[in-house]
Amino acid sequence: MSTNTLKFIIIVAVAIFGIIVLAYISLMKKLDKGDRKLAKQLKQGTETNKFSMDVLYMKLYTIYLKIPGIKRYLLKIRRRLEIINIQDEYQTRRQASSSLTKALIWVIPLTILIIAISASNTLLMVTLLLFEIFIVESLVEGNVNKLDNLLLKQQITFFAEIRHAYHESSMVEEAIYQVAQTNEEEVALQAEKIYEILIADDPETELEKYYDIAPNSYLKEFAGLSYLTKEFGDRKTESGSSLYLKNLNNITQEMQLEILKRDKLNYVFQSLSVIALIAVLLLEPLKTWAISNFTFVESFYNGKLGTVAELIVLILTIICYVMIRKVKDTTKNNVMEMENENPWQAKLYKRPITKTIVNAFMPKKKTKEYMKITKLLKDSASPQKIEWMYVNKLAMALVTFLLSLFIFNYVHNVATQWVYEEVLMEDGTTSMMMSTTEKKKGERIRDVDNAILNKLKGDNNIKKDRIRLELSLTSYYAEANDETLDMATDRVYKKLKTINAESQIQWYEVLISMGFCAVAYMFPNILLIFQKRMRELEMEDEVMQFQTIILMLMKIERVNVEMILEWIERYSNIFRVPISKCVNNYESGAWEALEELKEDATYPKFVGIVESLQAAVEKIPIKEAFDELETEREYYKEKRKESNEQLISKKGMVGKVFGFAPMIVLFVGYLIAPLVVLGLMNMGSSMSTMQGMV
Repeated sequence: MSTNTLKFIIIVAVAIFGIIVLAYISLMKKLDKGDRKLAKQLKQGTETNKFSMDVLYMKLYTIYLKIPGIKRYLLKIRRRLEIINIQDEYQTRRQASSSLTKALIWVIPLTILIIAISASNTLLMVTLLLFEIFIVESLVEGNVNKLDNLLLKQQITFFAEIRHAYHESSMVEEAIYQVAQTNEEEVALQAEKIYEILIADDPETELEKYYDIAPNSYLKEFAGLSYLTKEFGDRKTESGSSLYLKNLNNITQEMQLEILKRDKLNYVFQSLSVIALIAVLLLEPLKTWAISNFTFVESFYNGKLGTVAELIVLILTIICYVMIRKVKDTTKNNVMEMENENPWQAKLYKRPITKTIVNAFMPKKKTKEYMKITKLLKDSASPQKIEWMYVNKLAMALVTFLLSLFIFNYVHNVATQWVYEEVLMEDGTTSMMMSTTEKKKGERIRDVDNAILNKLKGDNNIKKDRIRLELSLTSYYAEANDETLDMATDRVYKKLKTINAESQIQWYEVLISMGFCAVAYMFPNILLIFQKRMRELEMEDEVMQFQTIILMLMKIERVNVEMILEWIERYSNIFRVPISKCVNNYESGAWEALEELKEDATYPKFVGIVESLQAAVEKIPIKEAFDELETEREYYKEKRKESNEQLISKKGMVGKVFGFAPMIVLFVGYLIAPLVVLGLMNMGSSMSTMQGMV
């Protein structure tokens, strides 16, 4: 590492540290008395004589809220933690601050490292710094998902303890209360909330409110099942066991399958995102290694083609990283996560000018295209509105067009700069076997050429005679013969043409930018189609969950088809829209509503459930309509396991394609191919030179 680079790193590190200190002092002064008072109230009872991380996290939380960029991530973490920590503001703030702090501990050193590595390459530096956003997203999401998975695992122990407590008291609410006092913190909060619902004056209303904030569907099932058992009483099954405990066991089995599925997906995907990201970090080291060991590739890596290759790797890496996250996604509570928000798309769409432009591109309501886009949004379970989607499309198209023009301009500048920096032999060619003496001579020739280029650039009508005259006036070519002057003239003329051509964006580059713009405009649609395909892989898993819900409800007295539809709507994800439509139309005609549900959701196994519900509407009792679920319970369990294995296998295969694509392109397209092609070209040139000498 050179002295200048070391000085640069030290200065940057000191500057960042100074900025952090100044920001901290400034923000502490700006914190109003209300924030201080609230933080003091929240930490009451937690003070100790020793250093407390909890108190530190609470102080950091108030600081993060004052920083615009960091505030966004803090609130994003809060949205998930508020669900897990019901009505526990202290715990929510502590965990949100902790997760964000851990992310920043990685981000700040990484920022310094990126600046040190890519200080000489502006485009690479900017791209890598922007790429930190993806890293922060991964760290934040990873920390929050750990809490989600922890809660799910705690529920296994919680339900086991409920079984023992219920055996003793035979009262649902008492069993829940007893276990809530002794269980782990996260699940205990949920248990206390469910207990409060069961003993409330209007438990049904309170239960509906809980359904909106429950962290996972299994707690919804447990809360609903406990309410039904309290209201209608427990009963014995044919084997003499408690129906409530048997249904509790069914929920536990569902959770165990889900935990295994998540663990396996995490294992399959744990390194794919890292592999995709490493491709970007290896760009500069590979480039340095190739140039230092094979000098003939320097013109490629430092020229236009090398820059274009770098950009391809960077863009491909970003796309693959986004797609890996889409494939891995196992969240089941994000169906409508943006419905109650006011995202930037909504704010932008409210502006009259933006609204007019977006409406001009957006299909009219009730048209075929409008219905097609709306259906795609529903099928992919996207939380977006169609207006927001078209704001995204237009914004992405505009940004892509401007970015494409900027990239073309940057590539032109790189090509121009390389013309000034490249060391050539006297005949205007490069050599893979250039000696030290020849290199020094080439540098001297380059300096002479650059002086003439600076004088004559910009004139597209320049003639070789003018260049020859300028060369002859220099001290280096003052006594040169005609042959040497001719070679020098051709060399400078070629360089001058290159510089003049690279001085402005060409018309075909504008057309290419427009092509990229069109692709970017369609990318949100492509992303939704991909997301829809991924969700189709999970259809069988959701149908089997419906079967478990029906199996729990079918033996409870006073349960009817409408109640079953309401339950499966509550826990549905992929089939939510058609089921909601069926529930809304149920009062006007049960059979017709179910028939329409079969037309809207054509997945065969789901249609089988709907047909059984139709039979239970008029012909036979619910228990008889779904009698096969009881008799074939073990088969469905094994089938569910096999279905999960296939789902993980398919997702893993798709994930590996996206995960390894940047690395393959990096090593094959960016390293091996240039070495082979340029090596053969230089070898052929050297052989021709040697034959000419003979």
